[in-house]
Amino acid sequence: MEQKDKYIRFDWAIKRLLRNKANFGVLEGLLTVLLDEPIHIVEILESEGNQQRENEKFNRVDIKAKNSQDEIIIVEVQNTREIYYLERILFGVAKAITEHIELGNLYSEVKKIYSISILYFDLGKGNDYLYHGQNTFVGVHTGDFLEVTTKEKDAIVHKLPSEIFPEYFLIRVNEFNKVAVTPLEEWIEYFKSGVIRPDTKAPGLEEARRKLIYYNMDKAEQLAYDEHVNALMIQNDVLSTAAMEGREEGRQEGRKEGREEGRKEEKIENARTMKSLNISASIIHQVTGLSVEEIDRL
Repeated sequence: MEQKDKYIRFDWAIKRLLRNKANFGVLEGLLTVLLDEPIHIVEILESEGNQQRENEKFNRVDIKAKNSQDEIIIVEVQNTREIYYLERILFGVAKAITEHIELGNLYSEVKKIYSISILYFDLGKGNDYLYHGQNTFVGVHTGDFLEVTTKEKDAIVHKLPSEIFPEYFLIRVNEFNKVAVTPLEEWIEYFKSGVIRPDTKAPGLEEARRKLIYYNMDKAEQLAYDEHVNALMIQNDVLSTAAMEGREEGRQEGRKEGREEGRKEEKIENARTMKSLNISASIIHQVTGLSVEEIDRL
């Protein structure tokens, strides 16, 4: 019987296989689709985040690339699973900036950072599966966008802050629930289900279909990959169980608080009745447990 292709999860591929220069075309395809311009990867930067450790949770990969204007761009890709994800993203971008500029260099050497976060957890409210953000400075009273004038190489250059400050892409994999039509949607479909269409023309995915086949790995790699997937399943199950237990605990706590509130209201009503019958506060206190001060305020 013909063996059906099984494709490797992207979070595993990006840490183990796509670091190889021969496989750069896969990542270049993703970045080209996402940034909507041809992107050429120069190198995978070596940083703390790129170490292949068994307990590496964030799968952070720093990529040095060039865009269509031949400008150097540093792209940070991270598969995030952390409660404080916004803080983690900010830290990752700051680290990428400082790691890749030499001490004593001019600030003009700071490179544009694109932070791409592939998220496999519940992010919060929002109906889209892709969010994009960048820094702009808007006039509080005029509503205009600030444009900074600088002098570079004896020429006056006008720059918008968005040309310098980082840009952020949040891909909410679990929120993607549609038929993939565009190349970007095909990529997100692969992130979510591991499916790559046989007739795909999406940049990078055609190459991924040839190179990210599970059965092309040796037995040791297959075993390590299987353990990785099992660990993710266990982690997701633990998180789901914790969430359900938290909701149930919240409901129980709510019912408990409701019962206690009801008993307090009953005591207050009884105290009012006794007070209207001119029963002393000390006796009302003994019967209801309310303090003398509370009784006096009724």
